Amino acid sequence: MPNLDKFIISFDHALRTLLTPAQTLRPVPGTQLPEVGLNDSEKHESAALMRINHTGEICAQALYQGQALTARNVEVQHTLAQAAREETEHLAWTERRIAELSGRKSILNPLWYGGSFAIGALAGVLGDKWNLGFLAETERQVTAHLAGHLKRLPHHDGKSRAIVAQMQIDEAGHATSAMSHGGVELPMPVKLMMNLGSKVMTGTAYWV
Repeated sequence: MPNLDKFIISFDHALRTLLTPAQTLRPVPGTQLPEVGLNDSEKHESAALMRINHTGEICAQALYQGQALTARNVEVQHTLAQAAREETEHLAWTERRIAELSGRKSILNPLWYGGSFAIGALAGVLGDKWNLGFLAETERQVTAHLAGHLKRLPHHDGKSRAIVAQMQIDEAGHATSAMSHGGVELPMPVKLMMNLGSKVMTGTAYWV
């Protein structure tokens, strides 16, 4: 069972995720590309899509913290921790790009974090194979969602597109890793519910 230390660490991680700038060890994708002129409509679209991606990374941090809190196997905890480290970099990349576009982060991020943490903790309680299966399905849906963003982003917004493209590669890798460590396919009704929840989050974060 989770002990008090784990809860304290999880609470500290939540505060850091929501209140402090994220850090990245890897260079931000697209840094070497020039900043091109975007008209107001294009800048709004890019900023809104990057806000969605930033909120998605807030949710990912919460999911992994919740899953790690209730995961039983040390190797599973390691897999979750590795994915969380890369998601932290994604958080930093999207946060920086939002600022460059003079955009803003979602004011509902604390709400998204709390809900995602609870879902992640529940997934961990169900057992490690389902925990990893949930991770894999989450990342598959995120990968598809990022592919949609690559179609919607202004074609000449190379900086935003470079960030999203690298995130897509990383998320697909997380899904593969989770399945290789013993994850199982989730029932279709669960996948559909996850997809519905994702649409609610992305649709709301686009505006708020």
